[in-house]
Amino acid sequence: MSEPSYEDLKKRVAELEKQSGRRSGKLEFKVGEKGGVSVYGLGRFPVTLYYEQWIRLLDNAAELREFLEENKAEGRLKLKEK
Repeated sequence: MSEPSYEDLKKRVAELEKQSGRRSGKLEFKVGEKGGVSVYGLGRFPVTLYYEQWIRLLDNAAELREFLEENKAEGRLKLKEK
C-alpha cells in the first residue's frame, strides 16, 4: 500500500475541517463536568465561565460593547486583520 500524496492529504484535512465545524466561525456551547459552560469557536482555547458569571457578563453587555468601541477608536485593541 503506497503512502498518500500531499494533495490527497490536503483534501482529507479539508474534509475533516468541514465535518468538525472548526474554523467555520460557528460557536459551540458545552457544559463541563463541574458545571461550567464553555464556548468553543472564539479562539484556540474555549472560554469557560459558571452560570452566574455568564449572567453577570450578559447583563453588562452594553457596557462591554461601549468599552470595546472606545478602546478600538483609541487604537488600543489588537484587531484581527481580514
